[in-house]
Amino acid sequence: MRLQILRVMLLVTCTLLGASKALGVCVEEPQDYRETDFRAPTPCTIAGGRVVSTTQVQRLIAEHAAVPIDVLPSPRRPDNLPEGTVWKPRARQNIPESVWLANTGFGVLPVEEEVYFREHLARLTADDPDRPLIFYCLAECWMSWNAAKRAIAYGYSSVLWFPEGTDGWAAAGLPVVDSTPVPLGDH
Repeated sequence: MRLQILRVMLLVTCTLLGASKALGVCVEEPQDYRETDFRAPTPCTIAGGRVVSTTQVQRLIAEHAAVPIDVLPSPRRPDNLPEGTVWKPRARQNIPESVWLANTGFGVLPVEEEVYFREHLARLTADDPDRPLIFYCLAECWMSWNAAKRAIAYGYSSVLWFPEGTDGWAAAGLPVVDSTPVPLGDH
């Protein structure tokens, strides 16, 4: 029963978050990356890329026709925890077959994270800049837009942005799996 209530609450939240898009209310694409207020209404477009729906993402993954990439930040250990306190971050529920390149959707990336992002994109596409990449995180989250825009700037020609993210995926009743981010030092 509790799980059903949570699913209904998630569906209502996603519906409300997506209401601005359904009503045709979109914010204008900025010239550069979004650096603050990442959980806010997003554009309905991405210059140089293509916006995809839940149905399209589902088909692309089923056909192994694109690489789904989650860019949501990984949970950070709270600074105020006493030394020796065991901390277990909440599991990230993700779209199956996704690669979680955490923290790569911020407006400004430290050099080490930019190298990590570039190297993993090259590895995931086998150095083929035409290989389709699907970028996402949560609904109404600028981080996936930033990451998609960054991939376009790197020269990737088939960048797909899934603005509904895992919120829209789960609201459609599609399966999610526990996920862990690819470690930053793994490049």
